[in-house]
Amino acid sequence: MNLQDLHKVYFIGIGGIGMSAIARYFLSRRVAVYGYDRTETSLTQALVAEGAAIHYTDDPAFIPEGIDLVIYTPAIPASHSELVFFQKNGYPIKKRAEVLGIISRGMKTAAIAGTHGKTTTSSITAHLLRTGGIDCTAFLGGIVKNFQSNFLIGKSDWVVVEADEYDRSFLHLSPDIAVILSMDADHLDIYGDSQTLLDTGFMAFARQVKPGGRLWVQNGLMPQFAGFDNVSGFGIDQGQRQARNVGVEDGYFVFDYVGEGVTIERLRLPMPGRHNVENATAAITVALHTGVDVSAIREGLATFGGVKRRFEFIYRDEHRVYIDDYAHHPTEIKAVVQAARQLFPGRKLTGVFQPHLFSRTRDFAAGFAEALDGFDDILLLDIYPARELPIPGVTSEIVFNKMKNPHKQLLDKGRLIEALSQRPLDVLMTIGAGDIDTFINPIEAMLASTKGVHNTTVG
Repeated sequence: MNLQDLHKVYFIGIGGIGMSAIARYFLSRRVAVYGYDRTETSLTQALVAEGAAIHYTDDPAFIPEGIDLVIYTPAIPASHSELVFFQKNGYPIKKRAEVLGIISRGMKTAAIAGTHGKTTTSSITAHLLRTGGIDCTAFLGGIVKNFQSNFLIGKSDWVVVEADEYDRSFLHLSPDIAVILSMDADHLDIYGDSQTLLDTGFMAFARQVKPGGRLWVQNGLMPQFAGFDNVSGFGIDQGQRQARNVGVEDGYFVFDYVGEGVTIERLRLPMPGRHNVENATAAITVALHTGVDVSAIREGLATFGGVKRRFEFIYRDEHRVYIDDYAHHPTEIKAVVQAARQLFPGRKLTGVFQPHLFSRTRDFAAGFAEALDGFDDILLLDIYPARELPIPGVTSEIVFNKMKNPHKQLLDKGRLIEALSQRPLDVLMTIGAGDIDTFINPIEAMLASTKGVHNTTVG
């Protein structure tokens, strides 16, 4: 496929974070962009403002004539009438991951993989490259505050991409630099078990690295990659590239970067959590490999503004803090709880969690229960189904019943604001990958309207 020949592109599921980045790429090339999504969001509204034509009813009548390429996400069901229409009428159809592979094929590619940390690490990487004078293109899985976008169009030959393991999407990439942050069991609806995820997912992705390219792997995973001659490890106090002397000062995580002839002392990262120090270590490693100098790395790390829904501070007054996070796997939930404990020691931590996918809830019910027990007070919402149909017997109750926390409540999301308004809140966190983000503004408004009303109890 020659991208130069495309004039009209149609997206099924255009509002997804990965799909919208591809849509923005085509808009930047002055290609006419059309698309469908199930609901209107701030992201689809932004795309419309940038020139895309989007509708919200699954109906082939809305499809314009002359479409050169159809791009869809695997989250769209096979029965979707617009997808069926395109298939029956012989239109060129490709998955999002295939198109990303085509776009990146003629560029130097830095691909960030892992079951956790992809968005943060790829976003820091893109920011460091740009701070260091490398005008990279980037396809990111979140809205980066420094750019107010999930897509960057650059003039250099470097592109930073998230390498998504879902549906084996990352096997469409052939990176010059690859990073593997984590390989926890996930997407078992696709892979079946963790060994298959490793063998046909991450190991296959590692073999996609171009000859002469570099692979960096979280050091604890290095034994799995013993057969690779292009691999090095990174981590906190371990690996060829290390973060050392990690501490917290004035709301910043401070650490030294050490490895292979390079030492950068007292770097400041304005993101909480040791997991983000490790993510930053990977991003610094990539930036150094592409030629970014030490002074630019120091500046870039300190000025990184973060990613929306990645430990994002929504509200703060003298007594209460509200943080929102995308965490949707037990490991991620444990990491954000740990980060909150480090930032706010001794304070009461209230969590609101919306499970994402019936299959993930079923597969990791015990893990979710253990992670959610880390909160002092936890409200558990119904499962957000996303692409799945219900699974008999799988509800949020299977997690709720395994939890040992005595301060837990299972409730319908329609009662969430009322339930929160009746609680003495101190540090509040909403977490999940579904539509829990639609509650961010109402919760913020509730907190602002009750400022000074609640006396929260520390402890």
